[in-house]
Amino acid sequence: MFDIGFLELMFIGVVGLLVLGPERLPKAARTAGLWIGKIKRTVSGMQREISAQLEAEELRQKLNEQQKKLDESVRQVQRDVESLAEPDRPAEPNRPAEARERGPERAAPPGPEQRLDDALARARRDGQGSDGPESDERPVPSAADKDASSR
Repeated sequence: MFDIGFLELMFIGVVGLLVLGPERLPKAARTAGLWIGKIKRTVSGMQREISAQLEAEELRQKLNEQQKKLDESVRQVQRDVESLAEPDRPAEPNRPAEARERGPERAAPPGPEQRLDDALARARRDGQGSDGPESDERPVPSAADKDASSR
């Protein structure tokens, strides 16, 4: 902190002894030591607080960067899903009855949730293809099937 060598400390001690005298010098040295210790603790505390604030600011910046990346990824996925939903969207079957009664001029376009549901349904339908039935439900057994399974 201060570049004080042994010679300077000895000079300060001699001047202090001459000015204060031998009776008050120990008490003055003790008081000066307490003040110096208090100042060092205060400076150290400030340094810790400043470094903690700097680290917190760095974390905030990193968090903001990650949030921006995440938001961009979400927007990209949303655009991809919407682009899948747009090309062959059915015009009339998914519209509510009251929208069909009002006519095409008053019909509101489907919201993002509806477009997502449509895209998911279409993807499920395309994924199943001709591999099996269109629904996940098992067929209801007939009375003849019940009789055959009970034997």
